[in-house]
Amino acid sequence: MQSEVVKFSVNKSDSNLFIEGNLVIPNNPMGIIVFVHGSGSGKASYRNQTVSKKLNENNIATLLFDLLTEEEQESDRQLENIVYKIPGAILNKFNISLLWDRLSTVTDWIMNYESLSNLKIGYFASSTGGAAALIASANKPVKSITIRSGRTDLVDNNLLGQIVSRCLFIAGSKEKSLLDISKQTMKKLRNVEEKELCIIQNASHLFDEEGSMKEVVEVATRWIKRHFS
Repeated sequence: MQSEVVKFSVNKSDSNLFIEGNLVIPNNPMGIIVFVHGSGSGKASYRNQTVSKKLNENNIATLLFDLLTEEEQESDRQLENIVYKIPGAILNKFNISLLWDRLSTVTDWIMNYESLSNLKIGYFASSTGGAAALIASANKPVKSITIRSGRTDLVDNNLLGQIVSRCLFIAGSKEKSLLDISKQTMKKLRNVEEKELCIIQNASHLFDEEGSMKEVVEVATRWIKRHFS
């Protein structure tokens, strides 16, 4: 099993601006899953690391990375409580255009990285990362997308009609708003041949309830293996 820290430049004129990720490549991987975290999270997400570890055990490579640079994260922290006073301002973590562009950059890197270029690619996304994953997949060869508690209502309806990647939506039964969002998004994915909704009973947004996250891991792993085999 190979593990390494990778960096992706996000500004051609300033090499000091980069995002960082943790890449794990098991022996003879069947594919790679790129994790797309939500607002307020990052590559250190315990939940995503739990899923990643299970995928690695099943010969699937994983990449967990931060969508924002350290500077952008610091800017968000400073503006968090006053951004609503600034006309037209938006925190970086809610800037979907920025997030999907970063994901697109990372996906291009994978497609050109020698040991990964021939692997099938999939996304595992959460919250606002779900919107970024769907948008990025519209022009990338993404085999499947798994979305947990996704804010997919932030994706333009016309773009949803262009997406073809297979999609699995995972939502907790206690989170009615996100459950409804997942159902509505599925209806709009008219060109996706295979799309499923998995409802984790008695689970809320973060799946903190006993056994909830374990079920997410099992469901996601089965789905990803099926579409990578």
